[in-house]
Amino acid sequence: MNEQRRLLHTIEIDVRWGDMDAVGHVNNARYFTYFEGARIGWLLALGREDTVNGANEGPVIANASCSFRRAITYPARLAVSMFGGTPGRSSFESWYEIRERGDPAVLYADGASRMVWVDRRAGRSIPLPEFIRILLPPAAGPR
Repeated sequence: MNEQRRLLHTIEIDVRWGDMDAVGHVNNARYFTYFEGARIGWLLALGREDTVNGANEGPVIANASCSFRRAITYPARLAVSMFGGTPGRSSFESWYEIRERGDPAVLYADGASRMVWVDRRAGRSIPLPEFIRILLPPAAGPR
């Protein structure tokens, strides 16, 4: 990975029986819900409930991916971490890791998403607010 990344937030999750599918492991779609929990938890920890509860501006996800490294089965206690990359004008790359809470060496999955700051009324991107920009790693200088 060429881009710098900075840890932004970690949440802890206890896997519920209902998170599992007929194959006996956590359903693949649930991993994205875990990523979402870290993302929303981060914004709430910043005191920015307005950005997730109907404000005129806030983040949207432009794309998302997940690499499934190891099946999660019930019961499990997870640590889901979110990392942020160097900001652009209106967006930044974010990365996620799902690890065993009691054994961080166990990586269940990792993923990524591009977060774009938008004016919801206009339906288009706007510059990232300063309260987000200052939390992200700066662009690398010339070498």
